[in-house]
Parts: sequence; structure tokens; C-alpha cells
Amino acid sequence: MESQELMVRASWLYHVEGLTQAQIAERMNLTRRRVNEFLSEALATGLVRVTFTSPLAENVRLEDELCEKFALAEAMIVSTPADETLLHAVLGRAAAAFLDRIIDVHRPRSIGVGWGSTLRETVHQMTRSHMPDLEVRSMMGGLTRGTEINTFDIVRGFAAVLDAKCHYFAAPIYADGEASRALIIEQPVFKEFLMKAASVDLSFLSVGDLTKKSLQVRYGLPVGVDIAELAASGAVGDLLGHYVGERGDPVDHPLNRQVISPDLESYRTIKTRVIASGGVHKRRVISAALRGKLATALVTDSDTARWLLSAKN
Repeated sequence: MESQELMVRASWLYHVEGLTQAQIAERMNLTRRRVNEFLSEALATGLVRVTFTSPLAENVRLEDELCEKFALAEAMIVSTPADETLLHAVLGRAAAAFLDRIIDVHRPRSIGVGWGSTLRETVHQMTRSHMPDLEVRSMMGGLTRGTEINTFDIVRGFAAVLDAKCHYFAAPIYADGEASRALIIEQPVFKEFLMKAASVDLSFLSVGDLTKKSLQVRYGLPVGVDIAELAASGAVGDLLGHYVGERGDPVDHPLNRQVISPDLESYRTIKTRVIASGGVHKRRVISAALRGKLATALVTDSDTARWLLSAKN
């Protein structure tokens, strides 16, 4: 009984009055080790319960569960906005904070980026830095048709905000055919670029879905390829222009033999692979990317996180 009273008193001083363990030890004539044991036991036995009243606590729980379920190193969850038109901005803000921290802590020598609305918003929200030795690389070819997002602007934007070196991938995202792709990637300049793109320290990408909301669907697909044809092959969306099925493996479709970007096996060797995507329309392809081990870190919204954690996934 006396031990429990000491435990309660130590816990009160720590959690309510805000004393440090050293201060509690001095006041109660205990060792710091004994105070630490009391505090740990109080939480373990339920004598003390810590309650978070902030709605952000739910997002932290979702992050932990996503990491456990999909073997992620990290996850960042933001509350889903009521207005879905704000989703890219919300995800971009979170992704910017995430990248700011990762870059500051790990000081990567090279970063590979894709393109898309979320990545554009991320660039706008990132903290300016001075990293002249850092290389920012485009990881995939560009679009050959007009779009509201210039694919080269994304890599240039990241390089500018980080004051880093910029490396464009001056090739189309898809060759005219399998033979054309083979000719392109055998050229020394492109072979070297693909090799370096697959060996960056950190990659930052978004995934594409199979709806008209996708910039890739609207502007990136070659003439004659439609989404019904891709869906019939089992595709749920793309990463780096590679169309994948439910388990994150490339589907058997001619387009996957025309894409000019690192193959997914090479991409998986990148140590830190961040994917930032969200929204109802992207749920299946995000799930595929996670199941296929195509990401080590995920930035997404809370509704998508709950869906990913549901039993069917």
C-alpha cells in the first residue's frame, strides 16, 4: 500500500505539477531510478492514464497502425479536408514539413522527384535552404502534351528552394514502342541517368489513379491507350509511369514496356521512398504501392488512412 501511495504521489508530481524526475527524487527522497520505475508501473497498470484531447492524437494513432501494418519507417497523416479541392494543398503542406525534417536530419546527397499536383504544392510550402552539393533529379521522362503542370517545373522548383543542383530527364515518359524504348535507354546519357535516378538517397513521388482526375491519364498516355484497357489488364494506377495491379506489381500491358523511368525493382533499392497521395480516387493505388513495398514512408489523409487499415486491405 505504501508503495502504491508513493507511485501515485510521484505520478502526480510528474504529470500534474510538471516536476522532472530529478526534482521528484529529491523531494521524495528516492533515487531517480526508483522514480522512473514508479512512473512506468503507474502507466502499465492503469493507475495513471494519459488522455489526449486534441483531434491530432487520432492521426498519430493512424500513423502508428499504418507503420505496423505495412512495415513503414514513417507515416504522416493529416485530417481530410471537408472541401476535397483543398486536399492537394493540405497534403503538400504536410509533405513539405516532413521533407524539411528528413532533409535536415539525414542530409541526403541526392533526391529524386516525380511530378503532380501534390508535389507542386509541396515545393511551394518547403523551407528555403542552402545545399549546393545536393543533387535533385527528375526520376521519369516528361509529358509531350500541354498540361497545367510542367513536369520540368517540379524538379526545378525543388532545386531552387533547396539551392541545389538540378538534373532534368529530357526524354518522353513513354517511347513509341518497345523497340524505341530499347534504343533510347541504350544511349549512354539516358542509361547513366536511369542508373543515377535509381540510386538517389531519397525519392519523393505521388501515385496516379485511373480516373480523369489523373494528370497522367489526361496528358501522359500515348494516343490509342485508354483507361478501360489498362483496368482490364488489372491495373489500379501507376508509379513512375509503371501501371501496377492490386499487389503493386507491374501488369502485363504494352505500356509498361514503353515507359522510360527506373524499373520498380531498381526503385525498391532506394533507401528512403516517400509517397505523398490521398483522396478516394487514389485509395486502391496507394494500397497497391504499400502492399508492393514501393514506399518506406507515406503522407496521406485520415480518411484514406482509415480505409487502408480496414480488414479488406
